[in-house]
Amino acid sequence: MPEFYEPILNLSDAENHNTMGVNVTLKEPVDGDILRDTVEKLRVRFPYFYIKAARKGNDLITVPNELPMTVRNTWEPINFNSEASNYHLAAWKYEGNKLAFELAHSLTDGAGLLPYIKSAMYLYLSKATGKTFDSTGFRLPGDVIPESESGNPFKDIDFDAIESPLYQKKPIDDFFRLVRGTYGDKKVFYLKFSESQIMQYCRDKDGSPNAIMAVLSARAARRYDPDSTKTVTVSICTDNKAILGNHDNYRMFAGAVTLDFPKDRCLDDIGKACTIARGQIMLQIQKENSLWDIKKLKDGEPLPDPNIALASICVSYPNSRSFGPLDPYIEELFYVTSLSKITDVFFIIACINHSLFISFLQPFSSDEYFRCFLEELHYAGIDYEEMGSEPIRMCGIDVTTF
Repeated sequence: MPEFYEPILNLSDAENHNTMGVNVTLKEPVDGDILRDTVEKLRVRFPYFYIKAARKGNDLITVPNELPMTVRNTWEPINFNSEASNYHLAAWKYEGNKLAFELAHSLTDGAGLLPYIKSAMYLYLSKATGKTFDSTGFRLPGDVIPESESGNPFKDIDFDAIESPLYQKKPIDDFFRLVRGTYGDKKVFYLKFSESQIMQYCRDKDGSPNAIMAVLSARAARRYDPDSTKTVTVSICTDNKAILGNHDNYRMFAGAVTLDFPKDRCLDDIGKACTIARGQIMLQIQKENSLWDIKKLKDGEPLPDPNIALASICVSYPNSRSFGPLDPYIEELFYVTSLSKITDVFFIIACINHSLFISFLQPFSSDEYFRCFLEELHYAGIDYEEMGSEPIRMCGIDVTTF
């Protein structure tokens, strides 16, 4: 049986393919040959992404995949774990100035994915521009891969000493739902914000980007359906590895805190609402809660069913920040995901080059709630730029062998 910290590949099914990725827009058209060369060179530095699924008895495990990772000049999706992807669980694509890397979400999260993207951009732009960039902060071929990155992220934890946390939030089952229009008609809207304005707004309102987006999205829900008496729930993604002190490990150990916005809570005062939201976050993000989550996983407790809704809205802010000397060559960066039924709307925040980029993802056709959210940005005095929208066209996973 695989160790509890190894990727659980069978989190996907016919309806939920559980993939994620990063879309990057460069200032110059993408050279496919340079990109293919870059992708192959990174194999030795990030071997844990160059893998395929294999059976070991009754278990599903990952093993090295010596076939090339696909780099295709089209935005049209393919399936991982199939001949089209050379049986990899990841793939690259590009069109014009845009490129994207997608992979099975069970392998990693946004924080684990970003070092690979940064290294890919370092090698690609070095070759494409002919310039020599400072390599500080980039993981490059020739580096020794530290155990903290590739080994057991929880090897120093005494699981026998872990006790139930003092505070565990009770879930709300009958919460506010947002779905209108045709379910399954998945779409993503792209927004750009000034980092300095958002951070000043956070300081003025005693908030954080997560808290601000939670409050504004809850206000938008009330605008969207003012007659509903149900509690709006907003799930904030957390990284249990980072909370427990390991920021380097590539594996996904995402957690979540849930913020409740009941009908009788007035949201007119955004500053007060943000203070309450931050309090809810801090109450749930204690180290003891993360330890308990990992202990339950080690003890074999089932993971949440991706077909069961857990929150009205989800907000995720993976660690991104600067690409250092590469910033002048990169215009946009957006995280994307294939979505599942655990939430109706998903906000994913990225930060690069003094801008915040938010992917607003929804699994239904109507844009009414998105427009309500834009109204809330206007009400709050937050400037934004609409960068476009498109159907979510991400790789799926061939689950027939899972």
